[in-house]
Amino acid sequence: MTEQQYAISEYHDVDVIYKKLKALTAQPLRPVRREKMKTYLEYFERKCVKSRALTDEAKKYIPGGVQHNLAFNYPFPIAIEKAEGAYLWDVDGNRYIDFLQAGGPTVLGSNYAPVREKVMEVIRSCGPVTGLFHEYELKLAKLINGYMPAVEMFRMLGSGTEGVMAAVRAARTFTKKKKVIKVGGAYHGWSDSMVYGLHIPGTGRLEATGIPRGATANTQEFFPNALSALRRKLIANRFLGGTAAVIVEPLGPESGTRPVPFEFNQKVRELCDEFGALVIFDEVVTGFRIGMGGAQGYFGIKPDLTVFGKCVTGGYPMAGGVGGRRDVIMTFAAGIGGTGERAYIGGTLSANPLSCVAGYYALKEMERTHAPVIAGRAGDRLTKGLQAIIEKYSLPFVAYNQGSIVHLETSGVMLLDLKNPLKTLKEIKSRKHMIEEMGAAYMANGLITLAGSRIYTSMADTDEVIDDALAKFEEVLSNVEGA
Repeated sequence: MTEQQYAISEYHDVDVIYKKLKALTAQPLRPVRREKMKTYLEYFERKCVKSRALTDEAKKYIPGGVQHNLAFNYPFPIAIEKAEGAYLWDVDGNRYIDFLQAGGPTVLGSNYAPVREKVMEVIRSCGPVTGLFHEYELKLAKLINGYMPAVEMFRMLGSGTEGVMAAVRAARTFTKKKKVIKVGGAYHGWSDSMVYGLHIPGTGRLEATGIPRGATANTQEFFPNALSALRRKLIANRFLGGTAAVIVEPLGPESGTRPVPFEFNQKVRELCDEFGALVIFDEVVTGFRIGMGGAQGYFGIKPDLTVFGKCVTGGYPMAGGVGGRRDVIMTFAAGIGGTGERAYIGGTLSANPLSCVAGYYALKEMERTHAPVIAGRAGDRLTKGLQAIIEKYSLPFVAYNQGSIVHLETSGVMLLDLKNPLKTLKEIKSRKHMIEEMGAAYMANGLITLAGSRIYTSMADTDEVIDDALAKFEEVLSNVEGA
């Protein structure tokens, strides 16, 4: 590591950001002008003919026509044919600057050749999966422990969702307690117990269709940054069998969409120590993207358990796992059968040779190239440019970043909550549609973002790429109503 170890060059003033976000959600919507939006939508009809044909046919066999939530783009999904570095190409030959980066895992840039070659070597030698032990399982676990000493032991799984499931199960097994507390609005995957207070704080079981009430009976939420509310729940839980764990996204819910003050995680750690609960850091997004030491290294916090996903295999499949204290991780059963004293987890494809070799060399390359820091500098440059555009056109929009995780809030749909239920229920559909339109407008100008409001930069985003992107963003933002 060099003099700057982490992607975040300067931690933001959370109070200033929330003041701006509150002002944004208090104002009427400022969508793209109707005549201009019509032009942007015509792009898809003229330039994305093959994509439309493919996804229309896919709707006959796949719910909604795509297999992944990130691909549900407005007005219809586009089909990608090629990915390299900072760019994506669709089946119609259109090129886009890739600020989705597969949802965050490809800090090195897409389809990074040195890692790809190592993956091809292991495929040639033993294939992608054998069902038996492979040397790179050990190499990857040791490497992660070197970067994050709190991860004394590491169990690789298939996804971040599986990692959260395993972490919750381990916490309950180890503590002999049931209650798990999360921050309202945070996303910890789609397992039954975690589809609670999803996306919007205070919603509880609103999204829990198909999930029995018993599955979420021991999941609780508190409003973002409300440490006093967390304390009250911890106190109340003493009379309900106790709290097994508090799980947090260390930058704040939805990858920092609702940012936390710098001292927040330390105070959560102190509260958990006081009440005998474990701390679970969900580092699915932050793990290695913020720096090789993760968010826990940046904040100087030692969680009991850490959930991994995305970056742990550098964008290759089966990206997930959980690590942490040896005594807690040892609660997992392994192998066939058991005596009932350990928590059962499994996964036929977990820790396969392809995933482990991809993860090992992706992390080694990220360390060698200082990719998290370089990607963070690109995020800084992009954010400053977006802030200048917002000021230039006197817009109420808000841009801020945590290194290579950039937030561009234009509709504020992710900032709604049930403290004001009438306002939320009245506005959620229109605000959601506006952000869908913004995403489409960006795409029509050669930019792919995550849901029109989140942007992941990578090592491949040079100054030239960022400056080109800013020109494209300005084309859209200069054409919103009232600009």
